[in-house]
Amino acid sequence: MAYVVTEPCIGVKDKACMGVCPCDCFYEDERQLYIKPDECCDCAACEPECPVEAIFLDVDVPAKWKHFIGLNAERSEALPAATPKAE
Repeated sequence: MAYVVTEPCIGVKDKACMGVCPCDCFYEDERQLYIKPDECCDCAACEPECPVEAIFLDVDVPAKWKHFIGLNAERSEALPAATPKAE
């Protein structure tokens, strides 16, 4: 299992979730953040930090956003790792 970033992240990319991630499994493009499933350790630290409630365990992703499971895997393979916000 892995966590998945879904639609509410589009255009937001707050990155608070990245600051608590022990795995550095976040990737990003101009639209949103993604989690690389092979790198996610399922610790759940990122989920409560997301201000727009866009992060779900893959088995708990709402039906309307299920396609984000594959999208996270696909996009994270093609993108550079995300960098945290400068403080």
